[in-house]
Amino acid sequence: MNEECKKYELLPSPITINGCTAYKIKALQSFGNVAVGQIGGAISSEANLSHFGCCWIYDNAAAVGNAKVYGNAKIYDNAVVADNAQVYDCAKIGGNSVIKGNAQVYDCARVLENAVVDGNSKIRGLMRVYGDSKVKEENWE
Repeated sequence: MNEECKKYELLPSPITINGCTAYKIKALQSFGNVAVGQIGGAISSEANLSHFGCCWIYDNAAAVGNAKVYGNAKIYDNAVVADNAQVYDCAKIGGNSVIKGNAQVYDCARVLENAVVDGNSKIRGLMRVYGDSKVKEENWE
């Protein structure tokens, strides 16, 4: 990708999240509610967070492994998106929530407050998963 088009860069000091090496991110341009220079959460590689749209990983949140965050999705607080999970469209993941396995969270869905979404689960539309909920059904939508 052309350096001029990149919306963030990885900072040089690695950290470990869920057994994966990750790097904090820094915004290279302003977009959505992110200001140029803002330090975000962490990712394993640029493959985890799209340079397109207003998607962002905030605070101490992370996307690691083969996880993908794109569109206008927001990951914040201490949430983790891991394994092959995908979060996209306008979905929001917060609190200490974990999205993992092959799970997908999209449309305007929200996963908050310690919830875990795993397996091949699909959380979409206006669905809300929160509290200490755990979703791990195959093809649950």
